[in-house]
Amino acid sequence: MSDGHIPVLLCEMLQSLNVQDQGCYLDATFGGGGYSEAILKHADCQVFAIDRDPQAVARGRLLEQQYPTRFKIFEGCFSDLSHLAAAHFWNKFDGIVFDFGVSSFQIDQPERGFSFRFDGPLDMRMSTNGISAGEVVNTFEVEDLANLIYRYGEERKSRRIAAAIVRRRAEKPFETTADLAGFIEKLLGRKFGAQHPATLTFQALRIFVNNELIEIEEGLNFSQNFLKSGGYLVTVTFHSLEDRIVKTFVRARSSRTKVASRLLPGEIQTEQPLFLDLFPKGISPTALEVQQNPRSRSARLRVARRLYISNDEVLI
Repeated sequence: MSDGHIPVLLCEMLQSLNVQDQGCYLDATFGGGGYSEAILKHADCQVFAIDRDPQAVARGRLLEQQYPTRFKIFEGCFSDLSHLAAAHFWNKFDGIVFDFGVSSFQIDQPERGFSFRFDGPLDMRMSTNGISAGEVVNTFEVEDLANLIYRYGEERKSRRIAAAIVRRRAEKPFETTADLAGFIEKLLGRKFGAQHPATLTFQALRIFVNNELIEIEEGLNFSQNFLKSGGYLVTVTFHSLEDRIVKTFVRARSSRTKVASRLLPGEIQTEQPLFLDLFPKGISPTALEVQQNPRSRSARLRVARRLYISNDEVLI
């Protein structure tokens, strides 16, 4: 099912999600299907999945044929989850897993334009809708382009890159990944063994085109409302921007406060924690996994358990 895609931190994900018979789970980033398939094989449970990429949804249809009563996939973004839940009468889940970032299928298809390892059109859209990376590079004003490269790529040389792009596109628009990557490499130079100088700019364009950071926040907010008491939220991130959003979200909802059984006149009840952060520092792949799958090297898995309130105490 997941040929061409190696699921990252798969064993750690299964253990953290606490997959059980008769449970109901949401794989919110189907991708190559590795997580969904592993969950279905691990226990006699039900799995729903979503993905914004029509090609991923098509792969999911094959898994539906294998597990017709236990698996169902839907097309949509994280911001569509509430609508999907209402339209299909979803109940709350025993566990929700997010594997943020780009799947190997997307990276390894030159026509998708996600990677400069292959020459392809400057697209980078996970779905077939919206503005492409090429349109951003060839039409945005220099200040807007510099700001997005800095914000989403954390690229310190963003203004230099943006100004050079605008000068070059006046003579010849950028059309391919190789053209843009080669141009940035020539502009900044490249040290032996160092990260390709276009990496952060490509990351920034991909995040912007797909509105990824806002979508992550939408997905996390959904999980807060659609996890059962005691259910598990598992996330896998691949760079600091994603991880920061998850860490901030969980920590803001994990602060433990003493709950008074009786409030004094004029006293306001403090907000209760919603999650228990099980691994505040996150879980990284083992050296063996990184050796077998180099794309896992920057991955970080986080786990939080949904709490619930009964009368005057927090139950775990």
